[in-house]
Formats: sequence, structure tokens, C-alpha cells
Amino acid sequence: MTDHDAADGPNKDGGASYAAAGVDIDAGERAVELFAPHAKRASRPEVLGGLGGFSGLFKLKGYREPVLSAASDGVGTKLAVAQAMGVHDTVGRDLVAMCVDDLVVCGAEPLFLQDYIAVGKVVPETVADIVKGIADGCVDAGCALLGGETAEHPGLMHETHYDLSATAVGVVEADSILSPDLVRPGDVVIAMGSSGLHSNGYSLARKVLLEWGHMDLGGHVEEFGRTLGEELLEPTRIYARDCLALAAETDVRTFAHVTGGGLAENLARVIPAGLVAELDRHSWTPAPVFTMIAQRGRVEQAEMERTFNMGVGMVAVVAPEDTDRAQAVLTARHVDNWVLGSIKTDPGRGNGGGHVELIGEHPRF
Repeated sequence: MTDHDAADGPNKDGGASYAAAGVDIDAGERAVELFAPHAKRASRPEVLGGLGGFSGLFKLKGYREPVLSAASDGVGTKLAVAQAMGVHDTVGRDLVAMCVDDLVVCGAEPLFLQDYIAVGKVVPETVADIVKGIADGCVDAGCALLGGETAEHPGLMHETHYDLSATAVGVVEADSILSPDLVRPGDVVIAMGSSGLHSNGYSLARKVLLEWGHMDLGGHVEEFGRTLGEELLEPTRIYARDCLALAAETDVRTFAHVTGGGLAENLARVIPAGLVAELDRHSWTPAPVFTMIAQRGRVEQAEMERTFNMGVGMVAVVAPEDTDRAQAVLTARHVDNWVLGSIKTDPGRGNGGGHVELIGEHPRF
């Protein structure tokens, strides 16, 4: 009896086995062998020990009054596009971005990340590709990949399906925490351009473009200059190091990571009561992918702006005298940026949280 046969039925003694139940331990071990080199390159000097332990160890040192920050997230239904295309080495970057760019909003430097990969069936090469993307993202963010878990779920997930989640941990000095309390009237709002849809709104994008529009993921789209699938799988930009550099060289009040809920809802989270962020839609033109979704799905502007980042992936609120310097820092780091608006008093909304107003219309809408 071959090993494959044993996995399909009882073992030679007639009893049940883990393999017969659909869990392939050997495949899991092979996956670890394949992704280990990727995980090892995503490290930092503070990491203690190597792969294979029951937990990851990280020696925190060099801080006066360290405050730890943690963020957990996933990639969402963008994974359906990756699985349909058989391209698995980019979504790990999305996973890292969604976690570490939440950390940096308060000024925290990402230290390490731990991932969780749930699969219907362990295909070692696929798992290795996923971890490669995670490692790539960690290198870009300057954090260590401190381990994780790969879990095989036969009977619960389709063999070709997987889901990803992660938790990232960062640190910031107590007296350097960025918060809404620092925002003042006259402060300037600077936008950092997104690389595309990032990792939000894919349920709507897939509904409009693939289900209703019957577009082919492998088909070339003139507006994109590449295939639809390549456009949809463009990795989320990781801003962590850019934001940390900006905070080190300019007077940054706070950041806002633009994810689910869009620009207005996410920026409002860091605007204190009594203030309003007035943003000018004429200051940028959304990328063609946003226009295509809006037009083909007849999606109203308000719905687009609540669902997608619309071309703005991260926002910095800076002191007005540091506007030019902040833009120079971002430009030197090859981050597309522009003045999006400013902070003003809002006496009519003294109670509750801050407020964001988008003024004008996007050129393509």
C-alpha cells in the first residue's frame, strides 16, 4: 500500500489515521522546510532563538518608558483573487501592511509580527509562497517575522482555499505617542498615495467587475496597462518606515491609516471634538480602477468613498510650518504625496468626536 493510499483510507491495521482524516503532517513539515529561508531573512537583532520553538522571543531594550502597541488584521476577500489566479506570493505583503500601518498611527515602530495561515489542504509550495510575501512585507516594514501557525482544516475549508491573519507588535516612547489631542486648528493634512485598492472593498470590486461585468482576471485592461488580475493583486503599500521617518524629522500630530470605512471615517477617528478636517477632492484624481468600479457598477460617490481608499492610503496631520519639509521627506522616500486639506475649528460640533468634510468633486466622477 502506498502512502497516498494510506491517506485515503484506514491504516494497515484497519484503524483511523490523521492522514486519512485529511491532515498531512509530512506536507506541513515540507512547507516549513520551504518557507524557513524566507522567515529567517525577516528578522531583527532583538530576536532570540530560531524557528521551531513554542513561542517567539524578542528582547526589548534601549527605551526609557516603552509603551507596547498591538494590531491584528487579515487580508479579506482579496484572497479569492489570489486563489483564482494561483498567485500566492503577494497577499502576505497585504497582511503585513494592514497590521503594521495601524501600529504606526500612534508613532509606534513595528517590532515583530506573528501570522496564522489556515488552509483546506497543505500544499507546501503554496504555503511557502504565502510566507515569502509575509517575509517581504516584514523586511519592508523593518519588523521581524517571529513565528506563527499553519493549520490544516479538512472538511471545513475547500482544499484550494486559505485564510490569513496576523498580529503585529510595536513600541513607542510614552512621551512620543501621537494622538488626536495633539491636533490643532491650522494643521495641514497631507495625503500619501495608495498603490491601488490595497486590501479593502474587494467584495464590491469582485461583484462589479467579475460577477456583473464578466471581466477576465487574465485579460489585459488598457486603462491599467496590465491584466485585471495584476491590478487587483497589486500589494498594499507599507507606510510604516515612511511615517516613522516623517515623525522623526517633522512635527507630526498624528496619522490615519485609510482602510475599511474610507478616508473620511478613518481620518475622523484622529480628529478631536470641536475641529473639522476640510479636504479638497480636486487635490487628486483617483486611479482608473476606482473609476471603472464606479462606472460599471453605477456606484454612488458616497458609497465609493465609504468602501475604498480612493487613492489615499495614509494621511499625516502636521504642523503648518512643517508642511514643505514633510512633503520633501516623503518625496525623497518616493512616496506620492500632496496637501489634502487643513484642520479648522468647528464650533457647531463641540460635542462628540471630530468631523471630516470632503469638498468638491473628483475629476473622473
